[in-house]
Amino acid sequence: MARTHDPASGMSAPAFASAPTAQRIDPLSDVLRAVKLTGALFFVIDASQPWGVEVPDKDSYAASLFPGAQHVVSYDIILEGRGWVCMPGSDPIAFQGGDILVFAHGDPYRLLSAPDQRPEYDAVATVAFLREMVAGRLPFVIEEGGGGEPRTRYVCGYLGCDMRPFNPLLQALPPLLHVKGRGRQPGDRLDRLVELTLEATESSLPGGEAVRLRLSELIFVEAIRRHLAAQPAAQPGAGQGWLAGLADPAVGRALALLHGEPARAWTLDRLARAAGVSRTVLAERFALLVGCPPMHYLTLWRLQRAARLLADSPLKVAAAAHEVGYESEAAFSRAFKKATGLSPGDWRRAAARPPATRRGRP
Repeated sequence: MARTHDPASGMSAPAFASAPTAQRIDPLSDVLRAVKLTGALFFVIDASQPWGVEVPDKDSYAASLFPGAQHVVSYDIILEGRGWVCMPGSDPIAFQGGDILVFAHGDPYRLLSAPDQRPEYDAVATVAFLREMVAGRLPFVIEEGGGGEPRTRYVCGYLGCDMRPFNPLLQALPPLLHVKGRGRQPGDRLDRLVELTLEATESSLPGGEAVRLRLSELIFVEAIRRHLAAQPAAQPGAGQGWLAGLADPAVGRALALLHGEPARAWTLDRLARAAGVSRTVLAERFALLVGCPPMHYLTLWRLQRAARLLADSPLKVAAAAHEVGYESEAAFSRAFKKATGLSPGDWRRAAARPPATRRGRP
């Protein structure tokens, strides 16, 4: 197939005379594939009244849990009971059995039996506890609290993952993603995943760590899917985020096209024709919801794909550049370093180092 070349951008891609038909692709799945998990830790808390724990900002414990991880997501699966989650600058939010709480940005928070309860574990004690847990010196089920009824049991989990150079999903999630359990039918998929995760922890069969990592990932993905399904239709208002873009008919089609064929020589006109809207409508709607122009988004996503190729494949830098739509290795290297602060070669070498020796980026 013939390829076109844009000398200004250094990009090349298959040429086409009319609007292309993108491969059918789910942008959410495409982004999730690019988010590489680097570890999972979870355990069960059996709390009696009164109880409380303070979890500090992820920077306080990330290196202890997952050395070299770019980011840490924490989550809590409420198995039974009830309580409150408190975050700085926000009103306390009640939760109950069946709910799932996801803290996508690693912000500090408190889980408490009552909104004004003093936490039994403050931030310093929590970090020390997590270090002991990851070292394997604590049991899987931890009892805490004052011994009163009723009790609250919940799974406390942490996921280490990659976030750079571009992760539109994590950037779009709210500080607290609260998936409510009320209304779920018996045998719901999310509940089955939680049951399987707890069963996997009790199993002594080989490969248990890999199984737990995948199950933790599935719970995270399912929670995001529930959150997306519960969102109302996008309304006028800036900065609603990538998930709002997925739910919008025109922007969602454009995102599917860009993710389906990221190496094409897209222009705003070509993308708008393929998405079935005018150039002006797409430009305004895309920037309003996603937060950046379509072509800027495409550049960032190409660099994200290239980062994964450099870290996970033996492709040479020039081949990786060509794979994501750059004809010029020099243009690709300039764009990559501008976005990440590292040359493509330095990124690959950093990704190849053992996790315990990694410092900084990536």
